[in-house]
Amino acid sequence: MYYFLASFLAWICAIPRMLVNFLSEKKTISYAACLVHCYFFIAMVITEYYMLAVMAYDRYMAICNPLFYSSKMSRGVCIRLIVGPYVYGFLSGLMETMWTYRLTFCDSNIINHFYCADPPLIQLSCSDTFIKETSMFVVAGFNLSNSLLIILISYIFILIAILRMQSAEGRHKAFSTCGSHLVAVTVFYGTLFCMYLRRPSKESVEQGKMVAVFYTTVIPMLNPMIYSLRNKGVKEAMNKVIRRTCITK
Repeated sequence: MYYFLASFLAWICAIPRMLVNFLSEKKTISYAACLVHCYFFIAMVITEYYMLAVMAYDRYMAICNPLFYSSKMSRGVCIRLIVGPYVYGFLSGLMETMWTYRLTFCDSNIINHFYCADPPLIQLSCSDTFIKETSMFVVAGFNLSNSLLIILISYIFILIAILRMQSAEGRHKAFSTCGSHLVAVTVFYGTLFCMYLRRPSKESVEQGKMVAVFYTTVIPMLNPMIYSLRNKGVKEAMNKVIRRTCITK
């Protein structure tokens, strides 16, 4: 799981530009840079959909087929499982960015967001946005539902395997193995459903700004904690820090 977790880079695309906007007085971005930023952001978000699905499959193999795990999840297989989502994500991002490139912007050029994203750009456009909106809904809906279906199927088999276990300790260990991933999936998919599966409007863009801050900054900061708390050494270190802080106070 940590091998796959190391490949998560989606949040990096948005944070640098957001920090520049927060710290600088002149908050501007060129049209070309905006499209490039939009492209990388869409590509990496779609990639993260399927990386979470791959991690669910990894948990399925570890719990349902532990004796074959080393051979089924070899280094070569893991590399292919990482490269596949990246290739698909960047191709999908290119297609979506080309539809954005077709939009015409006439009047205001002020983006009501922390970074270049489809909903605020659609709001700014003075051309027909039907094709772009339809494409955004189809791509977002397909990838969200498809990756989520993989995760659900994996966890159905995992749950069946856990219920068949005779040992209470074995069941606890299996649930502990999956718990961190389930928390990350719930938070990530929940925020994205709120962001993309709605028609872009002034209200939805305003709400989307808060949601975007959550899944581009809060979730990435929580991920190391979510995935590390199942590690015994990390738990002991955290308990020592908490005790030391309480004693100091």
